[in-house]
Amino acid sequence: MNEKLEALNQEIEKTEKKLRRAQHEEKILEHQIKTLTRKERTHRLCTRAAMLESYLPHPEAITDEQVSLFLKLLFHKDSTRQLMEKVFGGNDDFQGRGRRPETAMIAFRAAARGLPL
Repeated sequence: MNEKLEALNQEIEKTEKKLRRAQHEEKILEHQIKTLTRKERTHRLCTRAAMLESYLPHPEAITDEQVSLFLKLLFHKDSTRQLMEKVFGGNDDFQGRGRRPETAMIAFRAAARGLPL
């Protein structure tokens, strides 16, 4: 009886050790996911900021507050919202609807030329 009990206790210890190892590996993987997500976001922010800056006249002379104000004013216009719907409407996550990316690109080009859709 004692041998059985000792064997079961050893099995419990062995299983608990495997569990701790698996929990540690899970933490490592979660950290890697956070790191990759943060790097993707940083890359996206830098890329899009560079795109914005390429359209600004003398970006080095403009303050962050001025850019923020400009974007707030721009994005609160109805015409901007309508254009965003036309351009980004193909994205599944944009307002919960989907549209093919080619359709969005056609809409963007037409809007950029001032053509009706």
